[in-house]
Amino acid sequence: MGTPRTSVWTAANLVTMARVALVPLVVLALLADQGSGGWRWVAVALFVVAAATDRLDGYLARRMDQVTDWGKLVDPIADKALIGSTLVCLSVLGDVPWWVTVVILVRELGITAMRFAVLRYVVIPASRGGKLKTVLQSIGIGMFVAPLDTLWPFLGVVAWIVLLAAVLLTVVTGVDYLRTGWAVRKQGS
Repeated sequence: MGTPRTSVWTAANLVTMARVALVPLVVLALLADQGSGGWRWVAVALFVVAAATDRLDGYLARRMDQVTDWGKLVDPIADKALIGSTLVCLSVLGDVPWWVTVVILVRELGITAMRFAVLRYVVIPASRGGKLKTVLQSIGIGMFVAPLDTLWPFLGVVAWIVLLAAVLLTVVTGVDYLRTGWAVRKQGS
């Protein structure tokens, strides 16, 4: 755990900030595509780079012994910005049903609000289940961003399986975080 004297300007936190900066570029590339597929591949590349930075920032923080409370708080927010923005775009484009986007966003925004509510007591880091949820969301959403079904139609089925597994894990881990937040709140009262 980071100490109060640990700077926010660590390598890991800079990677997290880069992920946040990539979010609008993913959105612009995704919305710029007019059916040609070219911009979709740009969006895929940007999405993959942004999603990969999630693993990289955690690795750097642990490797350099620079885990900070700021990083524990902002890293999940950066993930939510990437996942949420991309999902909204995919729903606007008609590629992902709105119910998927709503379920994921309600959970993500609700858990973020809960984290802020208990912030005076403790910073709740991402759990293993939460990290797996983010990986599944990233893979599933990434598959929907990519126009893979035009190359191999069966990949559309695979994308749905991964995305539905991500939705299920999103709900399950959301309940787990709520339990943790409730326990922290009760101890702090």
